[in-house]
Amino acid sequence: MLFAAIDQWRAPAPPAGKVAWLKGQVYAHRGLHGHGVAENSPAAFAGAIARGLGIECDVQRSGDGQAVVFHDWELDRLTGDTGAVGDLSAAQLGKIVLTGGDDTIPTLGATLAQVRGQVPILIEVKSRRDRRIHALCLAVRRVLEGYRGHHAVMSFDPRVSRWFARHSPQTVRGLVVTEEGARTLSGSARRHLALWHARPDFLAYDIRDLPSAFPEAQRQRGLPVLTWTVRSAELAERAAVYADAAIAEGGGIG
Repeated sequence: MLFAAIDQWRAPAPPAGKVAWLKGQVYAHRGLHGHGVAENSPAAFAGAIARGLGIECDVQRSGDGQAVVFHDWELDRLTGDTGAVGDLSAAQLGKIVLTGGDDTIPTLGATLAQVRGQVPILIEVKSRRDRRIHALCLAVRRVLEGYRGHHAVMSFDPRVSRWFARHSPQTVRGLVVTEEGARTLSGSARRHLALWHARPDFLAYDIRDLPSAFPEAQRQRGLPVLTWTVRSAELAERAAVYADAAIAEGGGIG
């Protein structure tokens, strides 16, 4: 009861109309990738749009302060290049070909221009706890200014949601959560502390942790719960019961 009361005080539920569009969707995790189509690529996003799927993508800051769409901190896994993404400018990154196709690393601006509000988009802001987040969040907000399609930002880092709550309150913001087996009192306390700091409009919860009392309590009081990464029909069935929308890939999309 104490946690519930503080939740309502420190992280009040958003207006229902602000977050209604999040529900009932399937979001293609890093776009509709696979079979020669790279994750977080224009081709993957085009595939999701063609299927009428929402899009989830990853964004980090380039060396010259622009928001670029790429998951890993290093280039090695997803390209033929090596080194840190943050060491290169957006223009340099835009010349690097993603493995498995002809696409290069896009900026968030180019991605939003491609989507054009045709489907909703979730933007996971990649951060590191040892780095300040102001410049990163500002780079994302600048690109989002004037974008009229349904969109939301989210992050594992509670500071990101908190930043948008303070500096861009009209932007729908989410907290990404994984319990990692910590269903103890201390684990629950950490999740509530993260919630209170983040002040999110929704949660994006690890499907491996569902069902769970924490997200269900937040869902009951008005925070939509999305779940990731749904990779099979079985997990899709679980998501349909315990969440409001699925972030899916492969067999989880159907």
